[in-house]
Amino acid sequence: QVQLVESGGGLVRPGDSLRLSCSVSGITSSVFSLYDAAWWRQAPGKQRLLVATIGRGFITNYGDSAWGHFTISRDNDRKIVYLQMDNVKPEDTAVYYCNVQIGRQIYWGQGTQVTVQV
Repeated sequence: QVQLVESGGGLVRPGDSLRLSCSVSGITSSVFSLYDAAWWRQAPGKQRLLVATIGRGFITNYGDSAWGHFTISRDNDRKIVYLQMDNVKPEDTAVYYCNVQIGRQIYWGQGTQVTVQV
């Protein structure tokens, strides 16, 4: 059974940096390396939005809110996807989720809360 566990969230101040991790289990590192992974976020009362994706060739794409602000990366050997968040803003407050699509199946983690406030 594929499982994703996010960690690294918390309460931070505007301008701080934070690194989220998404640890994947239930598949080998070889399989993990073949598939795209992504970070999403969902603010209270709003829909879930794509933050960033990273493909098998480490090709990355970012949502509008993430450019120059967040960096997605992956460690295929350890089966971890990271989201480096720099210069965070109050509007970055949300639950952050990672997902991996393996074939037709999309797997989600339980999310990690990030709260940015003075």
